[in-house]
Amino acid sequence: MKTIKRRVLVVVFMLVTLFNYANNEKDFNNTMNANKVKVVFENVKKGHRLTFNDQNGIQLHSETISKEGELTKYFDLSSLNDGLYTIKLNKEFVIVSKHLEVKNGKVTFTENSDKLIFKPVIRNEDNLLIISKLDFDKKPLAVTLLYDGEIIFSETIKNELITNRVYKLDKNLPGEYTVIVYCNNSNYSNKFKI
Repeated sequence: MKTIKRRVLVVVFMLVTLFNYANNEKDFNNTMNANKVKVVFENVKKGHRLTFNDQNGIQLHSETISKEGELTKYFDLSSLNDGLYTIKLNKEFVIVSKHLEVKNGKVTFTENSDKLIFKPVIRNEDNLLIISKLDFDKKPLAVTLLYDGEIIFSETIKNELITNRVYKLDKNLPGEYTVIVYCNNSNYSNKFKI
């Protein structure tokens, strides 16, 4: 019964988070003046991370947000080559991803490419490892568990909208554990001891 209640709470939390971000994020302002692009994000908190990458994943700009509220940034794109670029705002539980294209000196925002990528929630309680993730694209999620630096478990979870996994670890094997979750071209890790 407790497991069902926890799952329901996780699903409700993730859905509320989704709708909150979807309603509060402003789309890009398509204000383009001499290849300067204005980007506005709402509900930004201190410690969030803003990055600007090219299509090969090379980071062209990165900064840690130092104040809360609305974030307005102007990017001068006049020196960029033709190609696709991504601006990401990395929040606690979600990454807001916006895409744009530079072609023949003109900047356009790629239609329908704005995405919310939910990060996995990783936590441990005593000898239990709990991993939850919401993914509307149902992309694969790979979990690797290490004990004192050696892989002791690995699995790939496919085609799940809501991933909820609870791994019970042996209480008789105290030590340092590391879990690494690979999803959405990123990895997330958490170290803990039992």
